[in-house]
Amino acid sequence: MNRELTEEEMRQALFGNAEISGPASNLLPEELRSDVVAAPVSKVVKKTVSKALTPRLRVTLRVCNEFEGKAFEIVHDADTLSTLLAEQEATKTAKKKFRYVEVVSVKSL
Repeated sequence: MNRELTEEEMRQALFGNAEISGPASNLLPEELRSDVVAAPVSKVVKKTVSKALTPRLRVTLRVCNEFEGKAFEIVHDADTLSTLLAEQEATKTAKKKFRYVEVVSVKSL
């Protein structure tokens, strides 16, 4: 069972009696140069990713500076799929200006 096969025997076992072409590098370098036309090198254009393709969540917050005072609703867009990270990011930014922050909703855009 552990018989060593030559390369020709392996080819015949895989492909049968079909004719096997020789290596593809039989062309002379002069022949290759006559077929190839040098194209000018163009500068690589950096592709920008569209904002619409990134995953986004919209977090709605109710914020105020007085306890049970007049509250405002603000909206924060987070570039993540995780609702927990979106809530944390939104509350962190809202805490910079407001004392009391309450998460109302988290919706996918």
